[in-house]
Amino acid sequence: MRRWIPSLPLFAGLWALWLLLNDSLAPAHLLLGLALALLVPRLVLALRPPGPRVRRPRVLVRLVAHVGADVVQSALEVGARILRAGGRAPRGAFVKVPLALHDAHGLAALAMITTVVPGTVWCELAADRSELLLHVFDLEDEAAFIAHYKARYEHPLREIFE
Repeated sequence: MRRWIPSLPLFAGLWALWLLLNDSLAPAHLLLGLALALLVPRLVLALRPPGPRVRRPRVLVRLVAHVGADVVQSALEVGARILRAGGRAPRGAFVKVPLALHDAHGLAALAMITTVVPGTVWCELAADRSELLLHVFDLEDEAAFIAHYKARYEHPLREIFE
């Protein structure tokens, strides 16, 4: 069955979409929709990127726990700095982080991690994937931040995906 229908949800969705768009359950539409639902997934199968290969699942579990803890801790720190700031503006800064991670799935995970941790924003990835531009809400020491970011997020992602 897998040989004829690589993805059952995609097959069913395409067939249903064809029938809905034509607003007809005529036998010709049923057969044409069935043919398209069988052929299109097979034709575009080569365009689908390969799935990620997780090499170290224990590191993944530990990374998820670290990210969860960092989200809570960072949210409390950002909230406290906003409430205590008084008249002092936060020392927001753009930071260029050199990257050793080049795997597309690892970079996507790094982007999500950066986005969910309060106080950091992913701004730009260099075209050659060698450098990442982040905005940090309140930066005290750039070198310490880069070392922490690479050790806490990039190194585990390299272990998992590369």
